[in-house]
Amino acid sequence: MADALAARDERAARLVRRWLYMVALLVCAMVLIGGATRLTDSGLSITEWRPVTGALLPLTEEAWFEEFIRYQGIPEYQIVNRGMSIDEFKTIYIWEWVHRNFGRLIALAYALPLAWLVASGRARGRLAGRLFAILGLGAVQALAGWYMVASGIGPDSDVDVSHYRLAVHLGLACVILGALVWTALDLLPRPARAGGRSAGESAARRGAALLLGLVFAQILAGALVAGLDAGLTYNTWPLMDGAVVPDGLLAMSPWHLNFFENPLTVQFDHRLIAYILLAAALVHALQVRGEQARRRALWIAGLVAAQIALGVATLLASVPIPLGLAHQAMAMVVFVAVVHHLHGAWNAAPERAGTEPAPAR
Repeated sequence: MADALAARDERAARLVRRWLYMVALLVCAMVLIGGATRLTDSGLSITEWRPVTGALLPLTEEAWFEEFIRYQGIPEYQIVNRGMSIDEFKTIYIWEWVHRNFGRLIALAYALPLAWLVASGRARGRLAGRLFAILGLGAVQALAGWYMVASGIGPDSDVDVSHYRLAVHLGLACVILGALVWTALDLLPRPARAGGRSAGESAARRGAALLLGLVFAQILAGALVAGLDAGLTYNTWPLMDGAVVPDGLLAMSPWHLNFFENPLTVQFDHRLIAYILLAAALVHALQVRGEQARRRALWIAGLVAAQIALGVATLLASVPIPLGLAHQAMAMVVFVAVVHHLHGAWNAAPERAGTEPAPAR
């Protein structure tokens, strides 16, 4: 009887784990679609938030014209796109429509299986609570997306969305992605382990946490770069504006605004965090102990180096859409790799020691 219950729990854990990985892949795809929407300047083409009726494209030319009239009332059209044809408008509208509908798809792909898993008893207790918390994060993310769009459609708005809100939107996507992956990894069987945490394991845990913090900070810095179009300027490397440390980094007043609103400083910070991240990854790979942990750390160092090379290529080419999306995709790969590494280090702590069944209840 006990063996049968254990087998049932393991099957349930495997089912939930695969579902979470699938949703995580959808979230990564959503980030790329959002990046394409940003790079094609399509994000403000739909000026209303209609969670249900907005799932349909305009079905008649009259409906398309009504949407176009609404778009003509916002600053982006009046200052940047005045005179665009309705066919050009349809192109950017469809990009944003795909972005919003993919969000609806993720909501269904998460909420419906979750309801079945809970009703069937395959997800219960703390696991069910955690899964509902992730669902709540998804709802907050939808609101954050509209909050971001709203910053660019008012009569007194800028010609683009707030780069601060863009960073919040992308940051929330990473939090959701990390929560999905971490929860899936928690459902893997954990082997027995005797003894407390060694000094080497504590150092590995701190180093992995530092790497995750740096990767998250770098992603947020990348969002500021994208929001300010800072990647379209200073397209040289390794020098920036002809210098290692360019003039004008603190040109704005008060000084702290430079780190968030000065395109020169924002791009410089993005470069600097990349160098710090690579150095930290290399040091961590040299210091970590254990075959699996060392392998993960080396993979992370290699991925960070590849991401820096891709970022340099993207910058030198003035951010073409394919390279821009590849750079964003690699950022998600690095983020997931570091979450996986931190999970492995975290599980080595004493409170996680011992044989534990997969928490599928």
